[in-house]
Amino acid sequence: MPEQEPETIEKPAPALGSPIPKIKEGTPLDRAIDRAKDYLFSLQHPDGYWVAELESNATMIAEYIFFMHFMAIWNPERVEKCKNTLLKTQQEDGGWPLYYGETSDISTTVESYVALRMAGMEATAPEMVRALKCIFDRGGVRKARVFTKIFLAMLGQSSWDDVPAMPVEIILLPKFFYFNIYEMSSWSRGTVVPLTIVAAHKPVWQLEPKQNAREMFTSADQDLSVQSKKKGWNWPNFFLFVDKALKFLGKSPVKPFRGWALKRALQWTLDHQEPEGDFAGIQPAMLNSMMAMKLMGYKNDDPLMVKGYEAIDRFIIDRGDHLIFQACVSPLWDTSISCNALMDAGVSGDHPSIVKAGEWMLNKQVTRPGDWTVKNPKTPPGGWAFEFYNEPYPDCDDTAEILMALDRTAISDKEWKAKEMQRALTWLFSMQSTNGGWAAFDQDNDHALFNEIPFADHGAMLDPPTVDVTGRILWMLGRINHDVNDPMVQRALQFIKSEQEADGCWFGRWGVNYIYGTWLVLTGLRSIGEDPSQAYIRKAAEWLKEHQNEDGGWGETCRSYEIPNLRGKGKSTNSQTAWAVMGLIEADAAESPAAKRGMQYLVKHQKKDGSWYENEFTGTGFPRHFYIKYHMYQIFFPLMALARYRNKTG
Repeated sequence: MPEQEPETIEKPAPALGSPIPKIKEGTPLDRAIDRAKDYLFSLQHPDGYWVAELESNATMIAEYIFFMHFMAIWNPERVEKCKNTLLKTQQEDGGWPLYYGETSDISTTVESYVALRMAGMEATAPEMVRALKCIFDRGGVRKARVFTKIFLAMLGQSSWDDVPAMPVEIILLPKFFYFNIYEMSSWSRGTVVPLTIVAAHKPVWQLEPKQNAREMFTSADQDLSVQSKKKGWNWPNFFLFVDKALKFLGKSPVKPFRGWALKRALQWTLDHQEPEGDFAGIQPAMLNSMMAMKLMGYKNDDPLMVKGYEAIDRFIIDRGDHLIFQACVSPLWDTSISCNALMDAGVSGDHPSIVKAGEWMLNKQVTRPGDWTVKNPKTPPGGWAFEFYNEPYPDCDDTAEILMALDRTAISDKEWKAKEMQRALTWLFSMQSTNGGWAAFDQDNDHALFNEIPFADHGAMLDPPTVDVTGRILWMLGRINHDVNDPMVQRALQFIKSEQEADGCWFGRWGVNYIYGTWLVLTGLRSIGEDPSQAYIRKAAEWLKEHQNEDGGWGETCRSYEIPNLRGKGKSTNSQTAWAVMGLIEADAAESPAAKRGMQYLVKHQKKDGSWYENEFTGTGFPRHFYIKYHMYQIFFPLMALARYRNKTG
């Protein structure tokens, strides 16, 4: 895939009225930090927050085209812009990848191909011929993921019989049952519950003959159902047997619990719609919920549907000739890290821009109970979500980062700040899992058999505790001077130690990958006072040094999630170099040649306007299946690393 032209982040009109300091004379490091501060300040929204594009893969655009067809809101102008986006991102091999620089992915390519046919592209067009060859080269439609096959069934391109059973009656299972919905991850719950309503109806929204993509299917694609991957008696095969039994029962005209389950699932979906219209803050939950409501009788002009469409529109970035459809939006995440990076770089906590951001974050604190109360019923709400609107699902990772920013911000109403921070800490402490770690959204969300269910072929049905989230929370606890002898802290420390890899690094669940996890763990350990001369910390620092590239930077491919010997390896990126430099700083290796070369890499690769740019995806949605490029990562993490390097070395 050829390198993309850097797209300038859309800058809001400056309205905070606070002058940005001029570039100071000094070392190249000083000048780089000042340029980066100026650039980051210029991106702040007048309301006080920061947010930039959250880029993923082409399925977001393809599925939006499907959605417009399903919901009878076909908009030719938007369809044309979506088509342009797909053509713009098509690779030389004819397909579409999961992330930049990777070979094309079968599911992403199948969905993109169908979307282009729906948008009016002829099968004989050169782009379509190349795309079809790519599909055949990668094993054909039968190799696509389950969710792609669901879309094909809804479009009348394949049969619902090929789709694994998703009984809506799961909503009726009691909370003590192993497979109840509250043992799924939050993102799965928000996606699957409305999807079971869709599956119960088995809708087919037929395409016009000229839009059909029948040419994708070969004789080998006659059976698209999930197949056994290994012989013998094992959990996957057991669930395939259960799936066949459920499908057989599903064909019976007698379904005594179906009506009750549909009503319960619909009410659950409606209860999880935000007043602003959002559902769970992510694209799959948004689209599935709207389709479920339509199938249950809601019209497009119903106030709840109108709010839903407004929320979906907020995920769209219109670039004139093409559209970007984001899987999610990240304002609280971007704002908190921006504030921390700027304050690391010497911006005072009473700077008007920082204060305004702090007040904006305080006003976005979650005040309503969410799904987390099922396992944690006695704690009042108090965390923060990732998005503008997602109160049912506050995020432990975001909450820790925001608490660090607020602790440093001179908000005039000190009593308000102290009260809300304590409320957030109480909530965060209560979310610790039994093994000592923290997950992103849930406690003890570790029923591994969920990932063996046939429709869970993306392997992301769970939200278990991870070391990267736990490391950030320890970082925050040290920053606010929390008692490091607290049993809670010691249990988290033992969890982190138990998760270290044999070669010294740590896994990164929410960032790519071992470089991310190792940075956050080392930072958390140093923050709570762990002696960096200990053997296990030295081993992690040596791992970082050993994986530095010849150009002085660090990089790690997303493929490291599936190929262990690729961990820590890949083309250098600015964000991953920043993580590695900060990891070395916290491991007491700031004066090392490796850290210095990493700092020089960042200075060298800074653009004249003070920003940095990278094509690579360094954020993780679901390991092996869904990756993200946060467009702010390439800006605030290098600034943070350079500032912390300067602070440490003088």
